[in-house]
Amino acid sequence: MAYAAMRMYRCTSDNGGLLWLIVGKCDMSGTDTLLQMKNITKTFGPVKALTDVNLDVKRGEIHAVCGENGAGKSTLMNVLSGVYPHGTYSGDIIFDGQACEFRNIKASEELGIVIIHQELALSPFLSIAENIFMGNEQGSRGVVDWNATRSRAQALLSRVGLDEDPSRLIMDIGVGKQQLVEIAKALSKDVKLLILDEPTAALNDEDSAHLLQLMRELRDDHGVTSIIITHKLNEIAAIADNVTVIRDGSTVGSMHVTADNPLDQDELIRLMVGRPLHNLYPRHEPHIGQEVLAVKDWTVHHALDTGRIVVDHANISVRKGEIVGLAGLMGAGRTEFAMSVFGHSYGSGISGEVFIHGRPVTMKTPESAISAGLAYATEDRKAYGLNLLQNIRENASLASLRELSKFGVIDSNVERKEVEHYRGAFNIKSTSIEVPVSTLSGGNQQKVVLSKWVLSDPDILILDESTRGIDVGAKFEIYEIIEGLADSGKAIIFISSELPELIGVCDRIYTVSQGVVTANIERKDFSQEYLMKFMTKEKERKGVSQ
Repeated sequence: MAYAAMRMYRCTSDNGGLLWLIVGKCDMSGTDTLLQMKNITKTFGPVKALTDVNLDVKRGEIHAVCGENGAGKSTLMNVLSGVYPHGTYSGDIIFDGQACEFRNIKASEELGIVIIHQELALSPFLSIAENIFMGNEQGSRGVVDWNATRSRAQALLSRVGLDEDPSRLIMDIGVGKQQLVEIAKALSKDVKLLILDEPTAALNDEDSAHLLQLMRELRDDHGVTSIIITHKLNEIAAIADNVTVIRDGSTVGSMHVTADNPLDQDELIRLMVGRPLHNLYPRHEPHIGQEVLAVKDWTVHHALDTGRIVVDHANISVRKGEIVGLAGLMGAGRTEFAMSVFGHSYGSGISGEVFIHGRPVTMKTPESAISAGLAYATEDRKAYGLNLLQNIRENASLASLRELSKFGVIDSNVERKEVEHYRGAFNIKSTSIEVPVSTLSGGNQQKVVLSKWVLSDPDILILDESTRGIDVGAKFEIYEIIEGLADSGKAIIFISSELPELIGVCDRIYTVSQGVVTANIERKDFSQEYLMKFMTKEKERKGVSQ
């Protein structure tokens, strides 16, 4: 490539050393293209994560980057933002008419490229204002101007539509609002290209819709270009102007989306997974038997605010071979119910009765719950479901150490045999069971969580947001696993924030509103509108019976 001029920008690395950002001005200035990534190749040891990937992003558009977990989407964005510095990959990055060699994140931010990762980079113990200007403090001569900090933070919060006091701590606001704080932080850096990696993975429908609308406003009113990585096909259809698909570390296609040319979801799925998925959910004929679990008059108070009831006289039942859904808005009490039933692992002042196979049981610890035949796959697999410092084998056997041991010593041969069986049965993509679980994609990590609990041979399996942040191909495989478990006689409670998923997977659905079970809905009555009617029902004294 021929350059008209070369510039060098002096910047400081995170450890205080001097680095240089080399920028060459090329002959593409004045075009509608803001970003070009050409032939990007990135390896990690012997593993090639990206191979000759190409990405073109136009000014003022919202561009979706799609692909299965492990396809290389986040790796590509980390190359672009300087997380993986120049020299650790091959290929060219041309941004705003300049060829760029970013040595660190600060270098890319100086040109207006800001990335918001799926795991938010906010300090919970600092205020909103402090987080917005972290590393970019408002003041002079080493002294922070707090009046200016709060004033500018308030202006940025208004710009993203967040009505909060800038002095409020991050730990005191919800995840949806934290996402908006991250965007306000990006806007404080004069952003030209905003990269959002799975921004709605942990948000409810209302917060997701607000975030997508904000992206439109930033595009239409302020000319901000955005790249969004998401697995939610409905979001891509609603927000994207163009789509680039990456599969197995290579660019496999692109799609242009307009009002007259709507997104072809079937074609997008085919590009993502390399095969057509004629149905997003497997066809399943349930074989439902006798009642396995019954929870009666279950009441739970908040873990810290003990005067507040979060689950109010809930009654549910699950039968052998049945998949029963829990549907509710964020904060409805679904997770609180599941965790409190699983050995009182959440809440205070817990009361009510639990019956397994018709017999009353008392489970005041997770260990006693496991012994009673209960398993709980948490909604936060990285924080609570897995030990990221351990490998697949160690994670998968964690809930079954007693069964895999003789005289208090783990039988390593039996352990390896059992874990290897589920690695194959659940199609966990890895070279061996000794691979660190932290190196797996989200879908494969979720399969390890499932194998951990299935290996413990429970009668009842509670799955809390088991497909969150997972691509459509991996979701299909997990649905097949869940339905296979039901066919083997397991009783399954399936918690999800996605109504189409609940409708596609479940045999029966309980709706929950403000801690109260408001309806028990049979499959023949499933519809999103009907579910939402009961998910938003005003709280009454007690919920419905079984």
